Amino acid sequence: MFIELDLQSETPIYTQLVDQIVEGIACGALQPGEQLPPIRSLAEDLGINLHTVNKAYNLLKQEGLLQVHRKTGVIVQPGEMPGVTEAFEEKLRRQLRSLAAAAAVRGMAEEVFAQESRSVYRDIITNRGGE
Repeated sequence: MFIELDLQSETPIYTQLVDQIVEGIACGALQPGEQLPPIRSLAEDLGINLHTVNKAYNLLKQEGLLQVHRKTGVIVQPGEMPGVTEAFEEKLRRQLRSLAAAAAVRGMAEEVFAQESRSVYRDIITNRGGE
């Protein structure tokens, strides 16, 4: 599993980890049922605190993207991924609102913002199945 963290970023490390695992699942680099590294092992590999990895894994478990078992470890949800819910749509709107505001403050045109959004989404979908 390839994870690249920016320790100088304002984005919390656990958030970066969550985002990269979600992207890995979305693009197919992480397959349903695939085992992820144990918390302690991943923390050592990345040079971060094990509580940071634990927090990321637990957030992904709460979202229904991972299963955590004491004996078998952490695996990508082997069944169907969670669908689009009202709560997910609200979370998405909040995140998009923040990004749109940042783009507007910098003078980015609405169509450029929309195109960038489409481009990122399509890139993830196009890379589905891994590279």
